[in-house]
Amino acid sequence: MDIKTLITQLTELVNKLTKQQKMALVGSVIVVIALVSFLVLYSGIGGKKDDGYKTLFEGLAPKDAGLVAAELDKQKIQYKITDDGTIRVPAEQVNKQRITIASAGILKDSRVGFELFDKQDFGATDFEQNIKHQRALEGELAKTIESISVIEHAIVHLAQAKESVFNDKNAPPTASITLTLRPNTVLANKQILGIKNLVASSVTNLTPENVKLIDENGDLLGAESEDAVEGELAKSQIKYKKDYEKAYEDKIVNMLLPVAGGRDGVAARVTIEFDFSRKNMTSETYDPNSVVRSEQTSEEKRTGPKTPDIGGVPGAVSNIGPVQGIESQSSPEAYSKTQGTTNYEISKTVSNTKGEFATIKRITAAVAVDGRYEADSKNPGSPMKYIPLSQEEVQKINDLVKQSIGYDQKRGDEVSVVNFKFNREIIDPKSIKGVVTEYGYIVDPLFKILKYTAVFMLLFVLYKKVIAPFAQRMVELPVDEEATSKKIFDEEEVEDDSHMKLTELKKRVTEKLGIGGSMNEESLRHEVLLEKLRELTEDKTLEVAEMLQALVADELSMQGDFIKRRST
Repeated sequence: MDIKTLITQLTELVNKLTKQQKMALVGSVIVVIALVSFLVLYSGIGGKKDDGYKTLFEGLAPKDAGLVAAELDKQKIQYKITDDGTIRVPAEQVNKQRITIASAGILKDSRVGFELFDKQDFGATDFEQNIKHQRALEGELAKTIESISVIEHAIVHLAQAKESVFNDKNAPPTASITLTLRPNTVLANKQILGIKNLVASSVTNLTPENVKLIDENGDLLGAESEDAVEGELAKSQIKYKKDYEKAYEDKIVNMLLPVAGGRDGVAARVTIEFDFSRKNMTSETYDPNSVVRSEQTSEEKRTGPKTPDIGGVPGAVSNIGPVQGIESQSSPEAYSKTQGTTNYEISKTVSNTKGEFATIKRITAAVAVDGRYEADSKNPGSPMKYIPLSQEEVQKINDLVKQSIGYDQKRGDEVSVVNFKFNREIIDPKSIKGVVTEYGYIVDPLFKILKYTAVFMLLFVLYKKVIAPFAQRMVELPVDEEATSKKIFDEEEVEDDSHMKLTELKKRVTEKLGIGGSMNEESLRHEVLLEKLRELTEDKTLEVAEMLQALVADELSMQGDFIKRRST
């Protein structure tokens, strides 16, 4: 599109606008220009506050900020320090000074982790190694906790008792943590529990209960977390109980639907008593049928004369024993010895059983069932007759309910089934309403579709007939009411008046002029128009003068345009 054509169209559009629309358009343009100017000036003023300076380090501690400032003074570099520990230097010096300060090692993190063991210290004692290990563990835990978004700074202290073989029970380790939170942030109970479990899982034998947290104001964190946990546990238990009871009620109702003739003919309420105490059990079982693990047998035999006993008066003869070559008079004997050892293997089974979240202690169910309804064949229009259930039928329903809920007499369960006449509208199944009720599962979805379709059609008609025309009329240019009100006369109105007064004027003109009744009708119309103009001129002199001036001005402008076109 040509730019000149676009400008022409925009100009014509603006000229067609009313005075109010022009004022609104000008006001909108002024507001937009003022807003853009304000944003530009505000950003320019903000930029001039520290013109030419960029952030070197931010959020420094006073000690670290002093070290950095001393280094910058030493190098004779200009800088600015804000209240929040931010140091700003000229933009061309930022990268250079960051490298210089980092290489000088001025900013050092006071917390250390397991990098303490990167260097081997020969000759270090066990006490020193234990202290290093504790410092490294505390530093690593602090760094991990600071990775949480709402925590700005963390300090961890661990207290671990020295293990000793002379103590049967050593004191459990404990931990204390100081947290500095970011501005306008708080720690949720879940986050507090998460930090406690994180620290407890990183230290041997440390439990979450022995981990204490405080904030920068010294307020204890997590004191109410135990109550919150108990409250959440109670809520979950109540929800578990309600869901379980609802499932049992639906099971009973669905089973009795064919018997009761629909959901309106049966009602069930189930109450279940749960035991939410969880019990963990460990059992050891020994096998009575022992298995032989090892068996050892030794046997010893000897045959020959019995070894003579040496006795007598102490001396040389008794000491040297029997003399060789002299046969003994004792009879020979046989010696035998057998010894056996059998080791049996003792088998053992160890089982750990974790209790369920909840165990059922007792179930009570109350069921109310409606009777049957039959139509009176003698009186077709009369209400349907109620027939109660027999005792045998009630007992069968009772048995069905017991089977559906898993009735246990030893547990003390109770089931009560009662036959009542329900206060409900009984519909003849052969009627149209009865058919609709019987096949409600088909009608209900169709009814919902029709309902939403009707709403959509209503909105569509409302948009087409009301909103769209109103929006179009708002966009269109309104008619100048003042010009309409100043219109001197209307041709249709003149014609209506001429027809109404035609006969009267004709008689009056004939009488005054002495002319016969053969006067031309066009002449009469001309006379009527002249008389109307005279009346308007007398009543509205100023309006007629303005109209004539406007006509003369238009005629002059048209003649001027014609002369210009002829000259060109």
